[in-house]
Amino acid sequence: MTQNVLSSGLRNVGIVGAYSSGKTTLLESILAVTGATTRKGSIEEGNTVGDSTPEARNRKMTVELNAASTEYGGIRFTFLDCPGSVELQQETWNALIGVDAAIVVCEADPNKVLTLSPLLQFLDTWEIPHLIWINKLDRANGTFADVLASLRQISARPVIPQQYPIRQNQDLVGFIDLVTEQAYHYHPGAPADPVPLPAALQAEEQAARTEMLEALADYDDHLLEELLEEIAPPEEEIVKDLKMELGADLIVPVFIGVASSDYGVRPLLDALVKEAPEPDATCENRGIKAGDVPLAQVLKTYYTPQGGKLSLVRLWRGALRDGDGLNGERMGGLYDLMGNQQNSLSQAVAGQIVAIARLENAKTGDTLTTNGNSAEPLPKAPAIDPVYALAVTPEKRSDEVKLSAAIGKLLEEDPSLAWEQHGDTHEVILWGQGDVHLNLAIDRLGRKYNLPMATHLPQVPYKETIRQAVDTVHGRYKHQSGGHGQFGDVYLSIKPLPRGEGFAFNDTIVGGVVPKQYIPSVENGVREFLNRGPLGYPVVDIAVTLTNGSYHTVDSSDNAFRQAARLAMTEGLPIGGPTLLEPIAHVEISVPSVYTSNVLKLVSGRRGQILGYEGKADWPGWDVVTGYVPQAEMQTMILELRSLTMGVGFFKWAYDHLDPVPEKLTEKILATADAS
Repeated sequence: MTQNVLSSGLRNVGIVGAYSSGKTTLLESILAVTGATTRKGSIEEGNTVGDSTPEARNRKMTVELNAASTEYGGIRFTFLDCPGSVELQQETWNALIGVDAAIVVCEADPNKVLTLSPLLQFLDTWEIPHLIWINKLDRANGTFADVLASLRQISARPVIPQQYPIRQNQDLVGFIDLVTEQAYHYHPGAPADPVPLPAALQAEEQAARTEMLEALADYDDHLLEELLEEIAPPEEEIVKDLKMELGADLIVPVFIGVASSDYGVRPLLDALVKEAPEPDATCENRGIKAGDVPLAQVLKTYYTPQGGKLSLVRLWRGALRDGDGLNGERMGGLYDLMGNQQNSLSQAVAGQIVAIARLENAKTGDTLTTNGNSAEPLPKAPAIDPVYALAVTPEKRSDEVKLSAAIGKLLEEDPSLAWEQHGDTHEVILWGQGDVHLNLAIDRLGRKYNLPMATHLPQVPYKETIRQAVDTVHGRYKHQSGGHGQFGDVYLSIKPLPRGEGFAFNDTIVGGVVPKQYIPSVENGVREFLNRGPLGYPVVDIAVTLTNGSYHTVDSSDNAFRQAARLAMTEGLPIGGPTLLEPIAHVEISVPSVYTSNVLKLVSGRRGQILGYEGKADWPGWDVVTGYVPQAEMQTMILELRSLTMGVGFFKWAYDHLDPVPEKLTEKILATADAS
């Protein structure tokens, strides 16, 4: 019973939105007006509670999840300030899995509303209750109605304003609460004062309130009857409907304000107290069964310079005490986070978001239990496929041995990164979501692990093949240096195979002219040569047949026949007309329909082949363009795509096939390779 009471006094709220919309400023305002901090920090001065890392302060942007807790209206709130950059979207998605509700911060500019489209899509897909807070209304670019209209175009749920702005001479001076019909005037850094409803706004207020009530009545038959009978519903009933419908992700309430002046922050908090779902309701919506056995999930992993590994977790069920075991590991400490400050806790209850130290095997998204083996693993946020890569090399060769371990920790902190040691180019390649994302990773390698890195765009893994068959080519290896000599003699035929067939080796030897025990050595010699053909790249899609040869009973050996095969291939492949092949990717590009024509030009301009386009399922107003694009042209394509689509366009890709490189481009590639 005590646990339920404690849980009902908790709320976990994500603060999300596009880059520069004012999320961190809103968090600073919330912490200041609730008394959690004595001085409100600013991004410009680099003294905010969140964004405490050098990477964040140098860029003046949120680059990783920040947690901070405060109390208001008898509720203990934990706010998760999420990155706004589309390149850091995975961090936001991982965090949102653990909240009870989200505040979507929106700039008062209808031209920028589209940037929220993927975020609203994610919230609705996961049925995460969310409200919208229109920020910077003191310098709006467009009317309140314009912003609402733009929001309604991208939201799958009804967008319902709960407040209406009051302006004097175009300046924002207050708001009307559409639930109570009470007007208020703002005061910087202080609560708003109640004032009479301006007569000039009465008609607009009534229209907005009626719109709100009619939207709520779509899900409440009793309210609908009251409206039809022109009975004014009581305030308590309206608030009850707002809480029920917000909690079920049926509606998206809209609030207004100016975070930098604290305008509208207290009414926003009041709404969260009254309307945001309790942790128990969130568990029920997620299908998490009640019980006493603790159940938690990792939302974020940090590696701190002093304390080592920290796992930020949502405790969904049960209670934890410092020193308890989770998934077979004893926790090394239990903490409440306030930005980069860690406050020790003796215990945590269901509904809390806390940090746990030194769970070395726990990864972001993992389900944690005290019995070590969860029978109900919780759903994880979907992984976002990497779309941009850099080849990385430690500036000091002696640091190469440390690179693998450091990148491993980096990937634990940021699961949207990936890395590989490429088999053809032998480069270490770091994959991510864009240049900002990867440069952040490079900076962290330097600062946290003392691994300064050099970077460049990865080499394209070109291949080569031949255009025509070579009927017979001879290779003889004869070497005498005292004692047994070396003798191997082979005749090969070489022919191209259809694209994608790879390599085939056969023999038509009769009469033992090449003994059976040496035939595998001939194949090995051929394969060794194919690692680097006449153009300097691995050779694919050819068939080689051993047709004839001779041997010496004393001097022949495996090595001699291997060398003879290499000599034959060295002579034969240039005769077959070597041609350069490039990897081609199949791409699916998702964009708002207004940008589809631009994307078609983008694909064509990068030597791509357009296969078609159609409406994107469950994304109203979006299209999916499919096509083939050379991998060489995809290295920076995500940067141009985002530039063309206000940052919201994205794509998925996969290797599909090899195609010949155009002749003029082949000359340029080979000249560049020779020069290097």
